[in-house]
Amino acid sequence: MNFNNDKAIYVQMADRLCDEILAGNYAADDRIPSVREYAVMLEVNTNTAVKAYELLARNEIIYNKRGLGYFVSPSAHDHIHASRKQVFLGQVLPDLFRQMKLLGIDIKEIDAEWEKSNEQPPENASPVDERG
Repeated sequence: MNFNNDKAIYVQMADRLCDEILAGNYAADDRIPSVREYAVMLEVNTNTAVKAYELLARNEIIYNKRGLGYFVSPSAHDHIHASRKQVFLGQVLPDLFRQMKLLGIDIKEIDAEWEKSNEQPPENASPVDERG
């Protein structure tokens, strides 16, 4: 995984796992990779993975079954969706509107791009399930 400098690595790891949940790779009550497995998979320190899992557990995205590992919370999808929607509407969209005004981009141009994007599969869509 390529990490950027805008966010802490553990936050980016948590975001990735949330993406995987939203994409349907893990359903409610599915076991997710162990902290060590995830750390190895993403080539990070185990302590960083621990912080990511702790963040997700605090946000009720995952839960721990002692001795069995971490599992996706039944309400994970709803929590992720609500949180990301709030960020999008409160932060991303206002910045987008500001940029549109600065660059003189009309909403019709955005609509045309939106239509084009709906004709193509998502960038990170994969025809093969990566879990094996």
